[in-house]
Amino acid sequence: MAKTPGLDLDNMLLALNPFIDGQSEGSKERAALELAQAALLYIRDRGQEADFATYYARFSDTAFTVEVSHEFATREAADQWLASGTARDSERVKIAGKGFMVVEAQGRRLFMVAPLPEELKADPE
Repeated sequence: MAKTPGLDLDNMLLALNPFIDGQSEGSKERAALELAQAALLYIRDRGQEADFATYYARFSDTAFTVEVSHEFATREAADQWLASGTARDSERVKIAGKGFMVVEAQGRRLFMVAPLPEELKADPE
């Protein structure tokens, strides 16, 4: 298997072990860490390290942009739009200057806080 510079999945797999061992059997935290480890194994075992490295570089790039489909002055206006049934799962919107994402959960659509890049770069006041 060819190694990808800057990406050592074998070391990452081993680094997860103490965190997994530190969680209670059957806990959601342990299950999440074990799933992350399995995902890394899948990438390594299928020889997809280079593809993953490219994806991870894009994922880690803080210069990314997010397309905002709608902008609302108030939460009430956004809730009316959401209730109209035209919102799509994963659609990004701005409400009173803050980023949100439409998510579908248990058969209904909700707003989830999802800060926009400009919010993440803002200096704390």
